[in-house]
Amino acid sequence: MIEDRLSFFAALYKVHENSDLGMWLLYLTIVALCIIVFKLGFAKKLPLLKSIIIYAFLFMGCTMLTFLGVFLPIAEGLVVAAVILIIYKIRLHQEKKQQRASTE
Repeated sequence: MIEDRLSFFAALYKVHENSDLGMWLLYLTIVALCIIVFKLGFAKKLPLLKSIIIYAFLFMGCTMLTFLGVFLPIAEGLVVAAVILIIYKIRLHQEKKQQRASTE
């Protein structure tokens, strides 16, 4: 059965029953997670035009990731990456806060 081979998010959005809505929801999930991972791990302050270009390519790349994400754990991997980067940012913030407190 095809339902057994779907990734978690594809099964959650019922891609096998309502493919139009399910694929759009999967695409939006992958785009949102890619933006979060990009912002947390790689983004730097860029001029507006460069940011627009970066995000345009991100949206195009997420299209391919969505097709792969039906059967492969693409969105799930992005969730894990986002959680790891969030933990890293929190620890980095705490460490900087401790360093400021120790130098005062």
